[in-house]
Amino acid sequence: PLSEGDMVRILTEPRNALVRQFQRLFELDDVTLEFTDEALLVAAREAMRSNMGARGLRTILEETLNEVMFELPSNPEIQRWVVTAEDILQRSTPGSALQRRRPAA
Repeated sequence: PLSEGDMVRILTEPRNALVRQFQRLFELDDVTLEFTDEALLVAAREAMRSNMGARGLRTILEETLNEVMFELPSNPEIQRWVVTAEDILQRSTPGSALQRRRPAA
């Protein structure tokens, strides 16, 4: 089985890593996307906890960022978005991520 560290490396190290893929999507809207180290660890833990493995990492990131990605084009004030552990943990909570907290300046 993959370790937590293996899962984090899957998110960040390959040339086509999931984190880089989402960063490129956000760049299309001129937004810099960043993840805290803790957010990456929590994503790995969540995938392991739910027995989704490495394939579950994409689902977790999609659930976390989906709402934000659709809100970005209508909010030009956002130039940078930092994904935190709290964002990962609250990904299925109803309500806009933009309403839960203000974007990073």
